[in-house]
Amino acid sequence: MGRTKQLGDLQIAIMRALWTLGEGTVAQVRDALTEERELAPTTVATVLSRLEKGGLIVHHTENRQFIYRPLVSKTELLRMMVKDLVERLFQGDQTALVSHLLHESEISAGDLKRVKAMIAAKEKRAKA
Repeated sequence: MGRTKQLGDLQIAIMRALWTLGEGTVAQVRDALTEERELAPTTVATVLSRLEKGGLIVHHTENRQFIYRPLVSKTELLRMMVKDLVERLFQGDQTALVSHLLHESEISAGDLKRVKAMIAAKEKRAKA
C-alpha cells in the first residue's frame, strides 16, 4: 500500500469485522456490524471494494460470491495510520505527537506510570 490515507469510521468498523471473521461475504460483514449500525448491503459492498482498491483487503470468488479477507493486521494498519498522521500533522516529528498528547489530554496517574514503564523498556532494548 502506497501512502496511507486515513480511514473513516465505517472503513475501520468493516476492517474490525474482517479481522474478527477472518474472511467473509458482504452479508457476513454486514451481519457482524448489525449491533453497531444498520447498513445496506450495497453500502458494505462499496466500502469493501474501496478497501480492496486501497490494498487493505483482497477477495476470491466462491459460488459466485466474493469472499473478502484482510491483507493487513490491526497492528499494521494502526502503524501505517499513525505514521501518516505524524507525517502530515507533525512533519514527521514523533516527539511533537507525544508532546501534544501529554499537554492536550487528561492522563491519569496510572496511565502516566504505564507510559513511563514503556519508555523504560524501550530504552533498555535500545541499550542492549
